[in-house]
Amino acid sequence: MLLFLHGIRGNRRNWRRQLEFFSRHFRAAAWDARGYGESEDYEGPLRFDEHFTADVLRAADHFGAGKFHLVGLSMGGRIARNFALRHPERLRSLVLAGTSPGFNALSGDEVKRFVAERRVATPESVRRLLGGRAVAGAYEQLLDSVQRVHPASLEKTLEASVAQDRAAPIEQIKAPTLVITGDEDKVYSPELSKDMARRIPGAELVVMKGVGHLSNLEQPEEFNQAVLQFLKKQEKPS
Repeated sequence: MLLFLHGIRGNRRNWRRQLEFFSRHFRAAAWDARGYGESEDYEGPLRFDEHFTADVLRAADHFGAGKFHLVGLSMGGRIARNFALRHPERLRSLVLAGTSPGFNALSGDEVKRFVAERRVATPESVRRLLGGRAVAGAYEQLLDSVQRVHPASLEKTLEASVAQDRAAPIEQIKAPTLVITGDEDKVYSPELSKDMARRIPGAELVVMKGVGHLSNLEQPEEFNQAVLQFLKKQEKPS
């Protein structure tokens, strides 16, 4: 099985092109994280690692997936690497796209900008997420995603992310890992992703040219091929 996790202003619709492609090769699914898309809002504060990790586990158990491949972008990547650290026995592989090891890796100004741009989305701030080679329709898909955000759940996620998701010990990740970044990513820099790939034992790195923060939306065919080639290597008998 292959499970996709979206970013902080995303939902499962963001993975439409991936589900169409990977369903030919795997049992593929994408979730709406708690308080996103068609998932309900929830009472009380968010405990970023504990709640989202348990939610991934429930999703995998729902599909009867003992061991599975996990792909996360941005916030989804932060959730995915936390899951990999807590439940290494459940993963066949891990793909981390446009993400970070925690908010301590960003400067104070970068953190402030991250929060401000997600609380108040303008057409210009949304466009800034995309690189120069985004395919036709990528901006419209992204804008649709932003407009579907649940404000209360977004605020909980922002607060929990900055306060709780600080310094994950990614050197302890055991699953075969692919790190993907766009060389025009203005949220989490390519240098940050390169450093993550260096720190995670045996990790592979793909740098997509002319791509910003939403690699799966901007260049879906290139993204799909990179992930497929990586997954095929994990599926081969040892």
